[in-house]
Amino acid sequence: MSSPLPSALLFDLDGTLVDTAPDLARATNALRAHHGLSALPYPVIRAQVSNGGSALVTLALGLDKAHPEHQAARDFLLAAYGEAVAVDSRVFPPLERLLAGWSGTGRPWGIVTNKPRAYAAPLVRELGLAPGTLLCADDLPVKKPDPAPLHEAARRLAVAATACWYIGDHVRDMQAARAAGMTAVAVGYGYLEEEDDYRQWPADLWFDTAEALVAALLGH
Repeated sequence: MSSPLPSALLFDLDGTLVDTAPDLARATNALRAHHGLSALPYPVIRAQVSNGGSALVTLALGLDKAHPEHQAARDFLLAAYGEAVAVDSRVFPPLERLLAGWSGTGRPWGIVTNKPRAYAAPLVRELGLAPGTLLCADDLPVKKPDPAPLHEAARRLAVAATACWYIGDHVRDMQAARAAGMTAVAVGYGYLEEEDDYRQWPADLWFDTAEALVAALLGH
């Protein structure tokens, strides 16, 4: 690994820090059931989770954003999800050790997500996480891949953007990190679609597993 260790870590939320797919899959299949459709297989839904609620509506019902019924379906899905954001969602297990070890050295970490605060904040709270900052989709006028949320997170942590790693499981995470001047760290264990080759993303570092990421940062 050629990049020096950072002063601060910033994580994407869904599929990078927390495995939220089980609860989002439940909400997606609740939408299908509401329309008299059978449940989709979990792996099919998992691959779309990082693309957000609208993508899950399209997956569930075949309604794109322009369809007149799309918004109502999205509202139903998000309401179902909002009732149970942390039933089966968990921090990816190796990252619990990373957060403990990192925080134990007094170095800050935070979360920058395109998830709305109404869902991200309760999730973070119910999982007992204590990030130094949490930037959500609706906190600023723009969201990733715009670098502004990453810059704001670094400012709140009182760390230069160039001294931060931004870790994510989507190409827009890498685009945002590069634009922000951060070290862009791509992980291959998240919510990748079948055709995704995350090693082709514009990253600085790539880790196939959460264990490899932890080893690089903690040295064991």
